[in-house]
Amino acid sequence: MTAFAFLTATEILFGRGKAAEAAPRVAAFGSQVFLLHGTPARADWLAEALAGQGCTVSRFVVNGEPDIAMIEAATQAAKRAQVVVALGGGAVIDAGKAVAAMVPANRPLLDHLEVIGKSLPLDQAPLPFVALPTTAGTGAEVTRNAVIGSPAHQRKVSLRDKRMLPALAIIDPALTDHTPKSITLASGLDAITQVIEPYICTRANRLTDALCRDAIPLGLRALRRLMVREDAAARDDMVWVSLCGGLALANAGLGVIHGLAGPLGGLIAAPHGAICGTLLPHGLALNAERAADPARIHQVIGWIAEAFETTPENALETLTDWSRRNGLPRLAQMGFTPHHLQQAAEAAATSSSMQANPVRLAPADLAILMARA
Repeated sequence: MTAFAFLTATEILFGRGKAAEAAPRVAAFGSQVFLLHGTPARADWLAEALAGQGCTVSRFVVNGEPDIAMIEAATQAAKRAQVVVALGGGAVIDAGKAVAAMVPANRPLLDHLEVIGKSLPLDQAPLPFVALPTTAGTGAEVTRNAVIGSPAHQRKVSLRDKRMLPALAIIDPALTDHTPKSITLASGLDAITQVIEPYICTRANRLTDALCRDAIPLGLRALRRLMVREDAAARDDMVWVSLCGGLALANAGLGVIHGLAGPLGGLIAAPHGAICGTLLPHGLALNAERAADPARIHQVIGWIAEAFETTPENALETLTDWSRRNGLPRLAQMGFTPHHLQQAAEAAATSSSMQANPVRLAPADLAILMARA
């Protein structure tokens, strides 16, 4: 049996209605609360509940994917905080993790960033961090890194430390109900990608396999239902798939799709989930073609075929066509030019996600993959 280690959030609360427990659980960590969120009106309930627990709440709006300037500004605003809370999608949760890490830090943010910085470990333990996801996509509530953009470097890179895992993740599927279709599609394809890549990567282990094996077909079926109608049971399933993906990627690895999505996202402010979704079938096809042992990749393709009621030979084309019909744009429609694709292909060589891909791919291979997407 392959040896492995497994780390995750200190505590996970999962289920409909669990968000109601957030305020007293957060207050137990401290009365000075720094709350990051997206649309302010969607976070008022939590701010009011925290105030009702006797907390002083400072709020910070995350109005896009986090970059260095945003994290530095939020960190300065959070200097008095005893606990950091993030209510939102993956961008909000990543911002929260980074702020919780950097408030006690003695070094500047850049010193700790991978690729563009010094990759130094944190010199102080982060503040307690509580995550409440409102989308089913990134699984960021159970990962040990925060993805941060650097416009100056045209890259997205990670701030990473195992102590950045949340003290508490409260995962309530009701917070995702009635998410707009475009966000449901993009985040859902990201969630599905994040159970596929850890399953086929070189660092897969028995525990991550157990998380991914059932989640892949479950997520495909649930996302198909959500593109037709609002469905609470399907929302529950997608949130579970997203959680499984976060647990799996943090303890196994990813692959070519995320290896390219990071550099691409640093070049143009396109939604991460949409990038992953449009790359997914093409990444699977290329890996299946080049891998020495493509058995797991073909198993995944078989699950896609079953979910879309087609043959394995037609599965990836069917997934591509279905995604397009439901509004997923091609890379060119997101604004990526051939020059961008070449830059991303070269930058992916230094991406941590690429290191666990089931086959080594050259920049020329990556350029072909992206041209098809």
